[in-house]
Amino acid sequence: MLMKENNQIDYGYSSLTIRNRFFSFRLPIKILTVSLILVILGVCAATAAATLGDFPITLSQVIQAIAGVGEEFHVLIVREWRLPVAIAAVVFGALLGLGGAIFQSLTRNPLGSPDIIGFDAGSYTAVVLLMLVIGTTQYWVIAAGAIVGGAITAFVVYILSWRNGVQGFRLIVVGIGVSAMLTSINSYLITRADVDDAMMVGFWSAGSINRVTWGSLTPSVAISVAIFGLALVFARSLHHMEMGDDTALTHGFKVSAARLVLIVVGVATTALVTAAAGPIGFVALAAPQLARRITNSPGVSLLSSAAMGAALLAIAHLLSLIIATFYRPIPVGLITVSIGGCYMIWLLIQEARRYYGRIA
Repeated sequence: MLMKENNQIDYGYSSLTIRNRFFSFRLPIKILTVSLILVILGVCAATAAATLGDFPITLSQVIQAIAGVGEEFHVLIVREWRLPVAIAAVVFGALLGLGGAIFQSLTRNPLGSPDIIGFDAGSYTAVVLLMLVIGTTQYWVIAAGAIVGGAITAFVVYILSWRNGVQGFRLIVVGIGVSAMLTSINSYLITRADVDDAMMVGFWSAGSINRVTWGSLTPSVAISVAIFGLALVFARSLHHMEMGDDTALTHGFKVSAARLVLIVVGVATTALVTAAAGPIGFVALAAPQLARRITNSPGVSLLSSAAMGAALLAIAHLLSLIIATFYRPIPVGLITVSIGGCYMIWLLIQEARRYYGRIA
């Protein structure tokens, strides 16, 4: 890091600086470029997915239908049925990538993901209780319940892992234990439910964005804007907390308040997706680390993680439709779990090697 003649700091890489009265941040051009490419890739994958289904249509017909100038039947299929799903693939993937980046930064551990820590399971437990015990399927009730369930789970995990502060590894271990307990509760409730209700909840647990409609997508997008806005405001606090609470305090950041807001934002990302599409696993785990490796950044970037999540979920959705064309429909959640499980095994091996390497 060098000082220029005009007293500006040279960080050794090109960056874009944005300042206003509420926040200011510096964004490397490389991260911005990679994020833009990933978003374009996700949009292209989602658009290609709109050509597949029970009534296959061409890419040009999809584009014409989106513009509202195609055949009436094609416009109906694309704009009413497939366009909400395509938008959901990009938006929900970005939410999951953002949530994973927040918790991996807070825990300073690549395993610190909402679905690993157990927040995803807490949101799903709330949905199961609402569907099977209370008997409601209204979107707003399920959405609120998913957020509350995730928040309660986050509070329980945070309290149980507290010991003169919260260490990232302890938070993850406690979260895995709480997640296992919640999974057992969910299994018990499903086995005691009627067959039709159990099948409905079981299909929900697989994670599928094909059920998304404009009615559930519109409020989800509106809430997503607020989530991304809060994440943007507290991004600087998050980066300083990665260096330790003491360092963040010396830089004038209110660590406790910022951590609380960031936890709520991180829980809201996975809860919102769970409410609309069911639990979609491992996107939040893989997206931040893949983005970090592509951008070669020293820490987890919220922007590139969100962009990578959008690309991953859109590609997984396209892959699920391609498989359905030749075999049978497969929920996108099963695709992400299958791919993410392999990634998690590799990540665990890497973390074990790094841990025992430090001991040696």
